[in-house]
Amino acid sequence: MRVLDTLTLSEQMKERTITFIVTKDCQLRCKYCYLVAKNSGENMTLGTGKSIVDFILNEPRIQKEDRVVLDFIGGEPLLQVQLIDNIIDYWCQETERLNHKWKNNYGVRITTNGLLFSSEVVKNFVRKYYKILFISISIDGNKTKHDQNRVFPNGQGSFDIVYKNVVEWIKQFPEAETKSTISHDDLKDVFESLKFLIELGIKKIDVNPVVEDVWKPGDADILESELIKLADYIIDNGLWQNLDISAFYENIGLPLGEEEILNPCGTMSLSIDSNGDIYTCIRFAKYSLRTKIARPIGNIKHGINWNLVRPMALLQNKALVSEKCLSCEIASSCRWCPAENYDSSETCSVFQRSTNFCDLQRARVHAKNYYWNRIFNMTR
Repeated sequence: MRVLDTLTLSEQMKERTITFIVTKDCQLRCKYCYLVAKNSGENMTLGTGKSIVDFILNEPRIQKEDRVVLDFIGGEPLLQVQLIDNIIDYWCQETERLNHKWKNNYGVRITTNGLLFSSEVVKNFVRKYYKILFISISIDGNKTKHDQNRVFPNGQGSFDIVYKNVVEWIKQFPEAETKSTISHDDLKDVFESLKFLIELGIKKIDVNPVVEDVWKPGDADILESELIKLADYIIDNGLWQNLDISAFYENIGLPLGEEEILNPCGTMSLSIDSNGDIYTCIRFAKYSLRTKIARPIGNIKHGINWNLVRPMALLQNKALVSEKCLSCEIASSCRWCPAENYDSSETCSVFQRSTNFCDLQRARVHAKNYYWNRIFNMTR
């Protein structure tokens, strides 16, 4: 079982992620989506895509890593699958021409809602890039939970379409990984939904409670109860050695190391939109923010303003202690979203820590401890 959260900063820095925001359009209107301003008018052109590739390959300060991941995101990125194909072709052409160190050291990652996965154009794309492609389909769980949130603009659920495509996806990608997002309205369905995904054959599941201010009193107790039921199911059925469930990562609740606190998101990424604006994360782009203006760090025409990167480089737990953190027994273990700090702050600062998620984090710690205590007592 690979526990991604335990990677040190130095290990993470061996791989750079470059995110292309190829569209801000999507067929769905998921109720919990942090992309609050999806639209059909901001689609990347091939010219911009090529200019992004040129920028990446001519900016030595973002080429320190051994390998790069070309990450394509939306909206729904597969709405622009032909564009993605053309950008990758140009990448291959240019890295070969330059004999660049990344010409054979790159991968392609796409996170999709799954609605177009069975289309012929997507099938052809998957066949073409299969050896270097990591594709994740988001499915929240069983029909009840999935259709509560992942809906079309008319309110109709998307499960029936997505489920058929997920079955085919798992056959093609046996090490398939999905993200199951959790919000207030679907807490009572967490166990049954995650059980459903495991029985479907998905071995790696990112259990992902939203970080926005949606939680109500008592929600943490419900989440803890649901996760404990999941722990019992996994252990009682002898599945724990073959699954990678983020809710039970061993380091949840343990103090972060000195290297880890320098990288609160656990990523080394740049995100670039259809205008060529560059962000440290997609969540600092305009369509991700509820209350604040976009926070770019540069543009592909003019380069990166490295002074604007400094606040992100200085983000550490020691610098982000709220009054609530002072009496918290797990404060030193928390990871948090710098963009959510910024968007929910009164000061427009990434340093004003959002505490929306605190009670849910404690619930995760309690459930994780229960899980590993059961395993320890069973195996000692």
